Amino acid sequence: MESGQENGKEKRTWWRRLWRCVWIVLLSILVLLILQVVIYKWVNPPLTPLMVHRFFQQVGDKERNVNFERDYVRIEDISPNLVTAVIASEDGRFMRHKGFDVGQLKQTYRENKRGRRVRGGSTISMQTAKNAFLPHSRKYWRKAAEAGYTMVIERLWGKERIMEVYLNIIEFGDGIYGCEAASQHYFGHSAKTLSRNEAAQLAVTLPSPLKRNPAHATPYFRRQTGVVQARMGKYGRIDLSKGRKGKTKEDDETLWDFLRWVRKN
Repeated sequence: MESGQENGKEKRTWWRRLWRCVWIVLLSILVLLILQVVIYKWVNPPLTPLMVHRFFQQVGDKERNVNFERDYVRIEDISPNLVTAVIASEDGRFMRHKGFDVGQLKQTYRENKRGRRVRGGSTISMQTAKNAFLPHSRKYWRKAAEAGYTMVIERLWGKERIMEVYLNIIEFGDGIYGCEAASQHYFGHSAKTLSRNEAAQLAVTLPSPLKRNPAHATPYFRRQTGVVQARMGKYGRIDLSKGRKGKTKEDDETLWDFLRWVRKN
């Protein structure tokens, strides 16, 4: 009898130790992830998961060259034209939302329920979180992690740092990362001197950087460049240092507000 009780106690002790180890590991991972975000507030990401993924793709494809072009620059050395262009093209409410364009997410949700294909609700903040920290994947866990990272960088980094990291790690072509490398590659000069037209061309490249190329612009590419330039005129010069500007009640909605809305609809 006593032997059975002792065995039961040993099993419970073993399980408690196992769960303690699991929680310690999970907590350690969480602390490391948060520490990485804090470090990247001041230190530029040396590599991103997408850069590594593309490298192995290039190595494994005999028809592709192994290429890596990147030159990190400060936000002060990036043309305001490019800042305006990517906001006009990718995320018109960047200076107003808290990381998530809840209005666009609702619209995307409605259209998806109707079976229509629409543009995604991904903001520049979400794209920065995805590219800086997460592997190239369409798994649901990655979307959840992306949302978590987005909330953290919005709180810790602010709009100016988010835009600086975004423009320095985003893909502009096969093995071309960041606006400085893209500007030198396609136009032969620094990102600091990008014209309105050149900035619009780079912005149009972003949704499909492996297929769209400013050096070989198609009629569609040129039309989209004109559309972005027209939008840029409505935004004017954007001051990133002022943080969230011109926000409305809808812009104050969070991801949790969106999830509650989804439950009701």
